[in-house]
Amino acid sequence: MSFLTGKKLKIALISVVALVAIAGIAVGAYKGRTIEQAPSDVTATVGSQSNSKGADEGLTVVRTWSRKDCSLAPWLVTDKLGYFKEEGIQLRFTGELQPNQQVPSIINGNNDVASAHPNTVAVAVSGGAKLKYVSRGIIEPDESVDEKFRHMWFFVNPEKHPDIKSIADLKNLPGKIKFSIITINTCTDFLTNTLFDKYGISKDKIEWVTMPDVQAIQALKQGLVDVSPVHPPFYKGMEDAGARKIGDSFETGLGSLAGLTGYYFTDDYIAKNPDTVKRFVKAISKGQKYADENPEQVAQWVSEAIGIPVTGNHWYADDTVIYEDDLVPWLKQLEDNKVIPAGKVNPSDLVVHVFEQYGNE
Repeated sequence: MSFLTGKKLKIALISVVALVAIAGIAVGAYKGRTIEQAPSDVTATVGSQSNSKGADEGLTVVRTWSRKDCSLAPWLVTDKLGYFKEEGIQLRFTGELQPNQQVPSIINGNNDVASAHPNTVAVAVSGGAKLKYVSRGIIEPDESVDEKFRHMWFFVNPEKHPDIKSIADLKNLPGKIKFSIITINTCTDFLTNTLFDKYGISKDKIEWVTMPDVQAIQALKQGLVDVSPVHPPFYKGMEDAGARKIGDSFETGLGSLAGLTGYYFTDDYIAKNPDTVKRFVKAISKGQKYADENPEQVAQWVSEAIGIPVTGNHWYADDTVIYEDDLVPWLKQLEDNKVIPAGKVNPSDLVVHVFEQYGNE
């Protein structure tokens, strides 16, 4: 993210083809495109939905890319429980996309809706994209919620770094520290940079190594990276592989905004389809509440869908309101590190608030 220009950090690009032990999962999760389908079609136990590309009679098709990672839960739950259908929507997964293709797919109209962290959307808006959040998604839970639902955990290989037992200990490592990251300008660099600021560690030490979370376990084990910040559902896999947790997103002290995402459409889609957006917000809000209230059931469904054990998913807002103050730290970090010009993107540029009321009825 941020320090590409201001801090001149080198972003390392490494080959992941050597990670043979998880190649099967990687291919299933990240390679190629799939046929259009309803989210609930991705589970082996669900056969009542149709894979056809057309909508059921009377339903409005809303498209988004396919997900086989930690972000799947609300889409899957909302579809599986019929909340989309209740609101006259048929959500269609259009196929899997690499991270750098996702926002462009919304801009060019190949997909209609997505969710993302504020820095991802802000960079696109700074570049001229007309995108708006309409509802809040993931949040960082408070201390009363099991830590397995926190947005991100940070791991090291104790065999390689036996003395590293906390984020603060990273200050003692000489030279560059290699961090795995799915893509820049997202939660991983935002949270890592925040923690480095908190503990007075120079961000010049960070070297980003791009890879999906599903490959970070093996990369950490093989010594290709020093630290792997990963999302659920990969916490258990890290622990089973002998990795040591040294911190998590709650430690940033940012509260709920540490894991913040929102659902967004283009300005044009919102202007032409306000009723569809309203109904989408109502449906996805119900799915999020169900996910928080029934975590074990949802973990089972997501596990069936993505083909790996899941013990926890993300935690979701119980209302839809996007608080503009929560966007400020995300924007400030982009500005401080010369990713976007200061003042070019304001919180109000990223949000349309009129639809938030419909998820709180």
